[in-house]
Amino acid sequence: MQLVRQKGKSPTKRHRPVSVVLAALLAATVTSACAAETAGGGAGTPDGPVKPAAGQQGEAAPQAAPAVDTYAEKVKRKQAARAVAAKKWGLAKTPLAAPEPPKVKPRITTRKGFEVRDDKGLPPVFTTVPTKEKVVFLTMDDGAEKDPALLRMMTELDIPYSAFLSDYVTKDNYGYFKEMQKRGVVISNHTLNHRYLPGLSYAEQKKEICGQQEKILKEYGKRPTLFRPPYGNYNRDTLVVARSCGITAVPLWSAEAFADHMEWREWDRDLHPGDIVLTHFRGKGDWKGTMPDMIRTVMKTITDKGYAVAKLEDYV
Repeated sequence: MQLVRQKGKSPTKRHRPVSVVLAALLAATVTSACAAETAGGGAGTPDGPVKPAAGQQGEAAPQAAPAVDTYAEKVKRKQAARAVAAKKWGLAKTPLAAPEPPKVKPRITTRKGFEVRDDKGLPPVFTTVPTKEKVVFLTMDDGAEKDPALLRMMTELDIPYSAFLSDYVTKDNYGYFKEMQKRGVVISNHTLNHRYLPGLSYAEQKKEICGQQEKILKEYGKRPTLFRPPYGNYNRDTLVVARSCGITAVPLWSAEAFADHMEWREWDRDLHPGDIVLTHFRGKGDWKGTMPDMIRTVMKTITDKGYAVAKLEDYV
């Protein structure tokens, strides 16, 4: 439409009724909303989902439940890696997989014949953990030999073991055992100087046992709860002292592993469910072979007899 001007006068505006303007605006708004919903598959489409209004959060799309990584699946993967490591390290067979650790640890009591007088409340002394599972526990004492190959071998084979350390042979290289601890090994108490405890006074025993508790706390960040007396010898004072500085259990052993043979403590010269196997941090200067040689020997015995190695601290 062309606007006609008159000389010397402003153009004249023609006004529509208010009601007509409002009706037009309302119609335009409804038309726009319907078009938007139709384009988005909303109410304008009979079977389409309702789209949330601007500024509102829509219902999240359902997501698939994450796959559960079961213990059996983890074991399967570990065993495949173990088989490769077993060939690399010259094991006769792939070590068997241990069952899932118990949800409740078994109650440990002192083995018959290993008691001391008035031992109520004292840490139990035992050689076997009560379990029906075909598992045994590998433990290593002292700490004289610090073979890097042992760390690599046990890590690659994923074989658990516990270390009972004496400070007089570990203080020249705490770093070796700190690396061991990083790999999941629990550091436990075997006294400061590996002395024959029944021949010491109460005060001397306290220095040996509690002194090592504090040394391990300082170097490794945690005070042990397990203690093994040197040579397996102890008296009532030993257990009283051990309890006084945080020891809750005294595991001994049922069998001992060397680089070239096994020695047996039980009359039947055999393994039993829950047996504790002792060995030492030793090398060719002390026995006929290396630490890896010892592992090959003990694992052949354990595997041939149908046992797996479990972690002692999962049971005690």
